[in-house]
Amino acid sequence: MRSRGRPTPARAGRIRVAFYGRTSTTDYQDEASSRRWQLDNATDLIGDRGLIVAEFFDVGWSRKVPWSLRPEPSRLLAEIAQVDRPFDAVVVGEYERAFEGGQLQALLPVLRRHGVVLWLPEFGDVVDEADPVHQAVSLLLGCESRREVLRARFRSTAAMRAQARDQGRHLGGRPPYGYRLVDGGPHPNRAHARWGRRQHRLGPDPVSAPVVRWIFARRLAGGSAAATARALNECGVRSPSGHDPERNRHRSRPGVGRFTRWPKSSRIRDTRVGRCGIGSAPTTNETRPGDKRSSRGAIRRWNPKDEWVISTWIVHPPLVSETDFIRAQSDPGATAGGPRCPLCSQ
Repeated sequence: MRSRGRPTPARAGRIRVAFYGRTSTTDYQDEASSRRWQLDNATDLIGDRGLIVAEFFDVGWSRKVPWSLRPEPSRLLAEIAQVDRPFDAVVVGEYERAFEGGQLQALLPVLRRHGVVLWLPEFGDVVDEADPVHQAVSLLLGCESRREVLRARFRSTAAMRAQARDQGRHLGGRPPYGYRLVDGGPHPNRAHARWGRRQHRLGPDPVSAPVVRWIFARRLAGGSAAATARALNECGVRSPSGHDPERNRHRSRPGVGRFTRWPKSSRIRDTRVGRCGIGSAPTTNETRPGDKRSSRGAIRRWNPKDEWVISTWIVHPPLVSETDFIRAQSDPGATAGGPRCPLCSQ
């Protein structure tokens, strides 16, 4: 989000300054409070030497995203290149709110080329890229900022793996097709439990669970993935997005989805054996490995099966047996007869 008013003429002797701030999440941070303390820090830094005449504030963007790919920094960079820009300097309330890794070193030459200076609280003044001390500090801050992200990510993923493997906890997200979220008792965190929060677990969905059982039975009877998907569509069975459009708003036509014939689709081959687990991980999808500026957006890919984290015991009611699930992953041999659709008897 960008908050900007009409450019204000700088008072005599005061530099016109643009403020940049950022909050990384919308669910766990208050945008107004975060913006306020960052703006206060920036105002204290420039003091009587400058006047903030423009504001650029990102909401819901990670610091690891390059400036050219964030909404507000990209607009800020575009205005810097304008001859009639309303500011001559940029101020940030905290280094970690704006930069990570080598982002600052990449930005400084751009600012210098257009005659714009940068104020940072960690430097106590304008950043001087020709000063060896400033160069060392900027490198240190970049490493510390990246380390903070990596440390938090490692701790979070390690805790999630332990919770899935040893506690069998449902770690959030949309319930798999065939299940719905049901009450799982008091929240394991006592502070959350005192606030009245409850734990969720997976329970069979009365509408989609019979469909999942039929899918596996048909596969075990020799039906192909394509034939199974076609039969479901002909019977008018709602696909996962059609069955639960509220949690599938990202679909182009929520509520109208069809089963696909893609054999690896989770709609046909998702785990329904009563165990919780983690099987995928995000990647940065970089065209030049290691260069975040070449990223085409984060995506999720399945990890190799030997890296999956699965609970050590059955923690929710299984829809199919583990034996049948494993058999269904290969192409089952055709057998005489076959199951009938519970909805249309096909």
